[in-house]
Amino acid sequence: MPRVVNKRSRVLFRIIQVLVSVGIAVLGIGSLIFVTHGHPIPVLQPAGIIADRQRDLILLTTGLGVLVVVPVFIMLFFIAWKYRAGNENAKYEPDYKNTWVEAIWWGIPCFIILVLGIITGIATHKLDPYQPIDSNKDPVTVQVVALQWRWLFIYPDQDLATIDYMNIPKDTPINLEITSDAPMNSFWVPALAGQVYAMSGMSTQLHFDTSKTGSYNGVSANIRSDGFSDMTFKVNSMSDADFKAWVGRSSGSSDKLTYDRYKQLAVPNTSQKQSTFMLVNENLYNQIIERYMSSSGSSDAKSDKSNTTKDSSNDSMDMDSMPGMKM
Repeated sequence: MPRVVNKRSRVLFRIIQVLVSVGIAVLGIGSLIFVTHGHPIPVLQPAGIIADRQRDLILLTTGLGVLVVVPVFIMLFFIAWKYRAGNENAKYEPDYKNTWVEAIWWGIPCFIILVLGIITGIATHKLDPYQPIDSNKDPVTVQVVALQWRWLFIYPDQDLATIDYMNIPKDTPINLEITSDAPMNSFWVPALAGQVYAMSGMSTQLHFDTSKTGSYNGVSANIRSDGFSDMTFKVNSMSDADFKAWVGRSSGSSDKLTYDRYKQLAVPNTSQKQSTFMLVNENLYNQIIERYMSSSGSSDAKSDKSNTTKDSSNDSMDMDSMPGMKM
């Protein structure tokens, strides 16, 4: 009789364990749905050809990964349940060998990994940020400079510049040239393209377009210290007519972006005020890069370099002070 009671207790305990595990899983999934409900996920809601391809790649690779992960977890729980201590009918066969079974559970994952590698390799080259987008329209060039703690956008062909917002025409290739006049940063507009690093003394590229009008959020994806989390900006996609009208209105701006005016903007500032300038110095972007490419230069450039280095060193010291974080 005691033996029957103990067996029933074990069965009841197992059932409770299963119900608790299912409850925790449901609670976790429900919490995730509750938190994300009504909040768009830009990476999964692309607004351009590049972001659309990236979304497809994410979904495809995730789906192939699920083909391996889901059966593994099903087998994990099945084996744990079948060969539990209370199941006296389960056979213990530690020397069991079956060539076909082993070929299946090793061959299928290896094949999926091979397919993933081929797909990712091909997609990586197709999504090269340096590769221009084919289009019948002339591209719009925008030069991006990461400052502390704001973004400067220079339109060399339109003789304009903006702070913390970028207006672009719909269905038109956008050619970005990206650099930094501060510690290394990362430029990212999730709904339009992948992130690209911005580094002082270097110029990187990013090409994308927008397939529909709207306003999209851009962020600094390289948060290192105070101020970086607030480095947000807007990318406004509009019709060709609206873009030309904006260029016409902005061309009459009384705030002219000279090199001296730029040095004022480069001073660390957390202000999120959007501004528009008339570009006077057409070679400003190259001047910003060249300041870091020569050991000689003006006293102002050396002083700015020194300040940037100090800020970067302070960021590194902050990282070093964190447990397990050594630069």
